[in-house]
Amino acid sequence: MTVGRAEVLLRTVRRVGTSGAPSDVLVVDGRVATIAPAGTLDPSDADSEVVEASGAWLGPGLVDHHVHFDQWALVRRRVDVSEQHTAEDTAAAVAAVARTGVSDRVLVGHGFRDALWPRPARRALLDGAAPGLPVVVISADLHAVWCNTLALAAVEQLVGRRLQAADDGILREQDAFDVTAALSRVPDDVLDAYAADAVEAAAARGVTRVTDLEMVFGIDRWTRRVHAGTDGLRVDSGVYPDELDAAVARGLRTGDVMPGTRGLVRMGPFKVITDGSLGTRTAAMTDGSGVLAYAVEDLEAMVRRAVDAGLVPAVHAIGDRANTIALDVFEAVGARGSIEHAQLLVDADVERFARLGVVASVQPEHAMDDRDIADRYWAGETHRAFPLASLHRAGAALWLGSDAPVAPLDPWVAMAAAVGRDRDGREPWHPSERLDVLTAWRGSTEGGRVGVSVGDVADVVLLAEDPLAAASSGALRSARVLGTAIEGRFTHLDL
Repeated sequence: MTVGRAEVLLRTVRRVGTSGAPSDVLVVDGRVATIAPAGTLDPSDADSEVVEASGAWLGPGLVDHHVHFDQWALVRRRVDVSEQHTAEDTAAAVAAVARTGVSDRVLVGHGFRDALWPRPARRALLDGAAPGLPVVVISADLHAVWCNTLALAAVEQLVGRRLQAADDGILREQDAFDVTAALSRVPDDVLDAYAADAVEAAAARGVTRVTDLEMVFGIDRWTRRVHAGTDGLRVDSGVYPDELDAAVARGLRTGDVMPGTRGLVRMGPFKVITDGSLGTRTAAMTDGSGVLAYAVEDLEAMVRRAVDAGLVPAVHAIGDRANTIALDVFEAVGARGSIEHAQLLVDADVERFARLGVVASVQPEHAMDDRDIADRYWAGETHRAFPLASLHRAGAALWLGSDAPVAPLDPWVAMAAAVGRDRDGREPWHPSERLDVLTAWRGSTEGGRVGVSVGDVADVVLLAEDPLAAASSGALRSARVLGTAIEGRFTHLDL
């Protein structure tokens, strides 16, 4: 466990959002107590920690507003097939790993995107890739899993029910979620160790807080982890419909701090999924295509129950029809909260976000990952896709995130995609929907702050360059984080 000191002096920093004149910043009991010209502050006693920042830029800590943390921790140890562009190449990548010898009961891969494959997935491909071994490959968007014959039998045992797989071996939506959850049942000590490594990686990118929307309620796991010394992140842990009653019975309300976690673990939102995804071609669209997870009246009843219990709703909506329904539910219930993703909107719904006080919790890197998929399956409509600037101009609040492991848990990646709408040397995609860097920064910082002021909780990041002066999306993607602190306690330091 990292133990902070009562007083920390940051010497010679330049504060984001100012002229850049060097300052000394004194943190006392976890809050910014004094800011003065560089060289004018001294520690009050010998036990104070002094950090010579040598002109590093000081800003508020960074936040990822949407992660699936356990999945992110597990994916870092699974077979990565994200660079494979055909079913055959994906199977070959699995086969290469299988030949090295696999001790796990199921070989698990992650990251396939089949929407643009020239030939569809086939169960026989995975059967031949690893004879005698169950194989499950999880899609990049988490909404589908591709299984070989042995795996289908194995995961039915894990899930405890029959699964209706097509001849291609692909399970979609709730079946896929159940399989992924079953595959995540590893011993607590193993998963906690994976999570601890992932926490360190997040801190190294300046992250001080995440909203964890893992599909199995994680608030007790995070409490256990903090007690064991994994204390490098603040975590708001969300709950899904299957465990809503249990959360309500415990009297948990959004924002409640879990005892014994030093303020690091809080109750998060009530997360409910309304439709599928773009990559799996199950997003609910106004043309009637796609999948709706719930009847509208059932969705409204669930959201109302959560709101009445003090839980803030976070509603997953990808397709334009799903977003309209989600906004309708917010309006009917009279609640505020967030729509997670908001990937395709009809024009009339853009202004409703601001009018209803609904936050657009968006993942800009998805636009870069899925631009070609959108151009094919949303042909002629992509001017309405990932409408970040339109939402901002309409007055909607924007929160940026990753949806890790769908995209990397790295706020700099999200900011770069929002600001540039470009990647890999390609021309910007619908550049009229780019955000300015200040808006992207606010959407990624603790409390939406620009800079650090006296009285602030000292959740801060030290940077090699001024993020607001970034000249390109590439500069944001490669931003150097020199230090990250929670209440002045450094969780990462590389000066």
